[in-house]
Amino acid sequence: MSYIAQIELDDRNLPPPTPEIEQERRVAMFDLLEENSFTLPNRDDRVVPDGPYKIALSIQDKRLVFDVQTEDGSPAAQFIMSLGPFRQVVKDYFAICKSYFDAVKNLPPAQIETIDMARRGIHDEGARVLVERLEGKATVDHDTARRLFTLICVLHFGG
Repeated sequence: MSYIAQIELDDRNLPPPTPEIEQERRVAMFDLLEENSFTLPNRDDRVVPDGPYKIALSIQDKRLVFDVQTEDGSPAAQFIMSLGPFRQVVKDYFAICKSYFDAVKNLPPAQIETIDMARRGIHDEGARVLVERLEGKATVDHDTARRLFTLICVLHFGG
């Protein structure tokens, strides 16, 4: 039962998201909770509690924080990661998303598809960076990494 059953974003100190960012957030959270894979490995001969897990994502002191609890609220793990490795891919992702949102309003389907392919490529790169950063801390599948990357972008948007 290694999966995320609940996810929370600590966005209390962030400016209100744009409608497009809010839509990205809703879709990512819905898709993540519908299907995901999240496993905590045993570390230093310490047994890690089994899932399902509750995860709180936040940015504190310019660092990304994953606070992981069991379903009953017991602490399971906490990861604090530098945002540095995410900065460029998040910047690229927001730029291509803006192009995509603008294209949807004005361009023909073939051009929208081209921009969407680029957007998916950058999204995949963000997921790859996240998987690398989680190495030894948690194991996630590609789709889970993509959805978590979207939520990191949402937090980054205001941070």
